[in-house]
Amino acid sequence: MQERARHLMRMYKALLLSLLTFTLIPIAQAETPQSFSFTGAGYGHGVGMSQMGARAHALAGESATTILNYYYKDVVIAPVVDTHTIRVNIGHLLRSVSFVSATPESLIQIYAGEVVGPTELAPIATFTSRQKASFRLDASGVITGPVSGKSFTIRWTGPNAVITFSQPGSAVKYRYGQMQMKVVKGAIEVTNSLSVHDEYLWGISEMSSAWPTAALEAQVIASRSYALSKIGAIKPSCDCHVYSHIADQNFVGYSKESEPKIGQLWKAAVNRTHIDTSTSLAILASGKPIQAYYSSSSGGATQTTLDAWGQATSYTQSVPDPAGLDPKLNPRFAQWKASATQELVKKAFLLPDVVALEIISRNSAGAVTSIKGIASDGSYKILRGDTFRSRAKIPSPYFSLAVPA
Repeated sequence: MQERARHLMRMYKALLLSLLTFTLIPIAQAETPQSFSFTGAGYGHGVGMSQMGARAHALAGESATTILNYYYKDVVIAPVVDTHTIRVNIGHLLRSVSFVSATPESLIQIYAGEVVGPTELAPIATFTSRQKASFRLDASGVITGPVSGKSFTIRWTGPNAVITFSQPGSAVKYRYGQMQMKVVKGAIEVTNSLSVHDEYLWGISEMSSAWPTAALEAQVIASRSYALSKIGAIKPSCDCHVYSHIADQNFVGYSKESEPKIGQLWKAAVNRTHIDTSTSLAILASGKPIQAYYSSSSGGATQTTLDAWGQATSYTQSVPDPAGLDPKLNPRFAQWKASATQELVKKAFLLPDVVALEIISRNSAGAVTSIKGIASDGSYKILRGDTFRSRAKIPSPYFSLAVPA
């Protein structure tokens, strides 16, 4: 009996030694994946209103107010003064820009410095509808072109005047307000200043103009609320209140309302949310417009700002959102497969490389709330799920890990 016990003990020690030997094999011997694969559902961060969900609710006959009260907690939809001027960054960290009139019989006028409201100042340069005004930033940090300096105001006048603003890779038409061009931290920043009440909202392109009326109105009210929550001090990084892209809201200027056939549907939806010339509907919490987060679709339920970003807000909540999983409503993102390269993933975690990923936690909505990246040297870092989603450029934080490609 004692001999059998000693034999079992020797076997146990041998097994333990082999296990210890296995665990001490350097992680560096593992093959570094060239990419990582994921499966998931939904598109965007999943906080606040789901646009696919809003569409589904609208198709079911619900009003814009009902939709907004479903996605946002303890809020009221009420009139608020919205005569503010909002400053929208439309060109960031640029070295060259150009302006040209997009309509006949109109002029582009350039003033030195920043001009606000009516002025008796004479423009320092004027361009007709066929003349392009092109500028570059020189080595000394001065904007050069037809005129030189560090700060300019651009205005356009004439019958239905529209201006085309061009930067490397894009050219967008704008009809309302005025533009500022400044040197900020060694680069050219271009902003469009215009009225929140209507002009800014007419240019928001966050939802198809062909969608049901109630969904469009819900989007308008959410976008107005978000914009009003941002009015205040100018951000020094962009010389703006908001960016014109997904860092805030997608603003495309005159391109939205001028869409063939359907552009006027969006403009009409904006106008229907007006109470009068100085007030419009917004989402209010404690009497103030909320920062109304929204995204394309969730993975079956929305999540809160606390879950997504670690900062609680009183008006976000997790509610069922089955529209995001409906392939008829959401054909591209009801289910998806995606991959991220080694380069993207290691940059996401700020690690020398990543040999393995591990999902640490999920919230009740099913979104990943924390994910670990492990490097070949044994070091690791943990990111929030939405941070990883954004950095790794995968559709949503509602994902699972697949076998590395």
